[in-house]
Amino acid sequence: MSPSMSKSEKQENKGGVLEISPDGRFIKYDEVLGRGAFKTVFKGFDQENGTEVAWYQINLEAGRAAASLDDLPKLAKSLLSEAALMKSLKHNNIIRCQHSWVDEDNTNVNMITELFSSGTLREFRNNHKSVNIKAIKNWAKQILEGLNYLHTRNPPIAHRDLKCDNIFVNANQGEVKIGDLGLATVLKNSGVATSVVGTPEFMAPEVYDEKYNELVDIYAFGMCMLELIICDYPYSECTNVAQIYKKVTKGVKPLALGNVKDPQVKGFIEKCLLPAAQRPSAAQLLKDPFLSSPESLKGDKCESGVRPSAVLPESNNIPQPDSQVSTSNDGSSYNKASTSSKASAAGMITSGPISILESLRSTQQIQLRLRGKRIDQKTVLFNLRVADLHCPVANCFEFLFDLKSDDALKIASEMVQGKDLTYGDVPVAVELMDSMLLELEPTWKPCNAYYSANNVASDCRELGSNWQLGAVVH
Repeated sequence: MSPSMSKSEKQENKGGVLEISPDGRFIKYDEVLGRGAFKTVFKGFDQENGTEVAWYQINLEAGRAAASLDDLPKLAKSLLSEAALMKSLKHNNIIRCQHSWVDEDNTNVNMITELFSSGTLREFRNNHKSVNIKAIKNWAKQILEGLNYLHTRNPPIAHRDLKCDNIFVNANQGEVKIGDLGLATVLKNSGVATSVVGTPEFMAPEVYDEKYNELVDIYAFGMCMLELIICDYPYSECTNVAQIYKKVTKGVKPLALGNVKDPQVKGFIEKCLLPAAQRPSAAQLLKDPFLSSPESLKGDKCESGVRPSAVLPESNNIPQPDSQVSTSNDGSSYNKASTSSKASAAGMITSGPISILESLRSTQQIQLRLRGKRIDQKTVLFNLRVADLHCPVANCFEFLFDLKSDDALKIASEMVQGKDLTYGDVPVAVELMDSMLLELEPTWKPCNAYYSANNVASDCRELGSNWQLGAVVH
């Protein structure tokens, strides 16, 4: 390879060019950085500036199915609105969208953003267990600078899904930036938001009251600080989202907060978790003495791993692009609405109407609702909702099921490992998936060897009101 070969030429030789933007400025390489239920992130190159970029490709057909929307132009408009918001924000600690466009021929929306090779702050922190408190304070200042920028816009902008998964790192510069504004909202008129959205471990109590402002991001920032100290999600002692909801609404703090030994660290986190009327702003926290004191971290080591985040559905019918629910990057075959797709965006496009099937099953503790839709010859899009019958919250998952490589027991087991299902829920979830798969693919072989195809199918039909299987019109 010639030493004078350009960076672009080297990359082309390595990965190959898949696509070029309509204006000829951006190149998309055959190198996938991440996948979602209907979003794929590729490495790209900006030929004008000579820099690597992230090329997000959102499949509108799959996105519409996941969001139960009939109007593709409406979804495209929603995605472009997010891109427009990202373009309008100019701050060193907020990721900017450089360019976006709709590809009508392939039914997708493309967005070009900055590339962060070190990944998310959650990944980075868990890859580097020994971190001095000085580094964490540096990250905290940058996050607060970004939040202060959002919150002081006119009108203010609330991120609503701040967590270390949505904060990105440039490790060689010690730089962090807030990203993933899919749930961000502009607080117009009354300055109040009402949709119950976000990641439960990071959602402030007032979110559940459906009346809140930008200070919910400060609460979430406090939980981010706790995650950075303990290297685990807050409320990791909880086994499901209902338990988190009960603790948050009752004002019970995560158990891990009691394990934070440094009183200054603990006190700073507790300020962020105060009731909304007493909670400080980002500007006030930036002036807090804690962020200027150079003390080292004492005893607050990472001793446990991270786990996937849970999901709450929207309470209002407001279209949200590709992140109505939270995301995680744990590499599981399932994920909450926006990770771990196994099919390319182009491969998921189908023509003609696609029927959606629905099944319900109830136990004494929970109700499971499964919706399924055949996307192509080897892929099914599932939506599984696990609702606790004793409180008004639900765990909701969107994931693509590969008919050639996945099986229902594998997916359900991964949900147990992520603490999103209990072992007692597994048989119900497996039966739901297997029965629906038989409806969508007659040659499907159920996980349970003692079931024949006919037995499982007839069980579905015989369960009546507890397991209604049929087409659902959206």
